[in-house]
Amino acid sequence: MQRQGSIGGSAAIRLRATGILLLAAHLAFVAWCTLRPLDVPWVRPSNLHPFDGIRADLRLGGPEAARRIGEGLALLAPLGVLLPLAHGRLRVSPWASLLRTVAAGALMSLAIELLQTGVPGRVVDVDSLLLNTLGVALAHAAVVPAARTWLRRRNERHGRAAVRTEEGAQGRTPRIPRVGIAP
Repeated sequence: MQRQGSIGGSAAIRLRATGILLLAAHLAFVAWCTLRPLDVPWVRPSNLHPFDGIRADLRLGGPEAARRIGEGLALLAPLGVLLPLAHGRLRVSPWASLLRTVAAGALMSLAIELLQTGVPGRVVDVDSLLLNTLGVALAHAAVVPAARTWLRRRNERHGRAAVRTEEGAQGRTPRIPRVGIAP
């Protein structure tokens, strides 16, 4: 039985399997990037004050600030697309989808920050949590609504074509309208 609002048939299975595979690959890459021990002579202190790290990055100048902030935004941004792809639903509230995806991205970023407390050379940075979550939200808002609309239209076109081929030369089956019961 098909779930309400999901893509039909084997296309749904392929799409969800691709989403899950890409999601697992991305999470493995993120874990490799963020949870590797660093061999550094000194470690900066933890940043537990929101926006302090971003302000410090902005004081470094344009290109360096853009690189550091861009890295923070881009690290978990693919989750904004991969989580809905792995879920595989086309008909869902855009706001609910955004909220679920951003919440999952924020929890994933929080888990990474907490795991980094035990990794040599890594420190907790609340700004990383904020930038990662914002990256997930921006990627989701930029890609997912348009992709879902395109896939829904594509499904509707293929659905109408399938109905036409099933009708064949005989045409549609006549429907008798319901007649109300007299008082």
